[in-house]
Amino acid sequence: MNKQFKPALGLKNGHLQTIYATFFRKLSAIHFEREKFILSDGDFVECFWHKIQNHQDNTPIVTLFHGLAGSYKSPYIQGTMQELQNAGFSSVLMHFRGCGDEENAKARSYHSGDTQDAFEFIQSVKKRYPKAKLFAVGYSLGANMLLKLLGEKKEQCILNAAVGVSPPLRLDICATHMNSGFAKIYQAHLLKDLNAALLKKYKKFDMQKLLHLKEQEVSTLDTFWKFDDAYTAPVHGFGSAKEYYEKSSARQYLKQIHIPTLIIHAKDDPFMTPEVLPNAVELSESISLEVSEHGGHVGFISGSFLKPQYWMEKRVVEFFKKFN
Repeated sequence: MNKQFKPALGLKNGHLQTIYATFFRKLSAIHFEREKFILSDGDFVECFWHKIQNHQDNTPIVTLFHGLAGSYKSPYIQGTMQELQNAGFSSVLMHFRGCGDEENAKARSYHSGDTQDAFEFIQSVKKRYPKAKLFAVGYSLGANMLLKLLGEKKEQCILNAAVGVSPPLRLDICATHMNSGFAKIYQAHLLKDLNAALLKKYKKFDMQKLLHLKEQEVSTLDTFWKFDDAYTAPVHGFGSAKEYYEKSSARQYLKQIHIPTLIIHAKDDPFMTPEVLPNAVELSESISLEVSEHGGHVGFISGSFLKPQYWMEKRVVEFFKKFN
């Protein structure tokens, strides 16, 4: 149990923790260097670098992986980057395929278990900065992906430490939960973006042939189960949403993680239920699991409603400092 985090006065509710920063947080402008990173299959991902002023060959670098429909504009991304900068870390956000400004070259996109693009990018960062210590932090979908990557690669992992914030460790449980109660509002918001991105692909590729789904039928994909059955699973080589969820959920990979890893979670996360949390026997000795009663989904805001403190971002930096 995480005894460190105390929710802000007036922001104890999990929904408020989840949405507060989206509507009320004001961040100073960040300077980014944009990189178009070419992948081994000929497609690309857009990456946004935020280097400290006196970046050296041995400056520690943190790679960030956003959540579903996130980007370099997401408040939790920019907030973490600023906190890292203050602590002497340079950072870079790797957009997943299709999340940048430029249309990708292939009909496929990204998903919760797609670790290859991230692995290629991290390897390239190490080649460019062989003297630098490397870290990574993932949020939500990005956290599940990162934890799965760490478990898959085992000793091949070249990161010094990693953090996963609010990972949906059992995708089937999360997808089912998102279609119930108040969570349906989050589901509708996220699916609006996903369906819009899928419709763009119909303009460039023969998606009807690939998916056996007519363009006008995209609007009927109103749950994650339907969307992942119709698009995510077939375009990425899975037989069904069920198979995709089973093979891509990170919980089954946690025992194989070999590097220091922190998982931050809240019991009142509105995107999932505590049922997704692993048992002690499922964790490797390298993992620290911190679970709070409150904190919402990628929230963890302390302080007060008028003077919020973004505890999660400080906790990420504090953890990495121990291994720098």
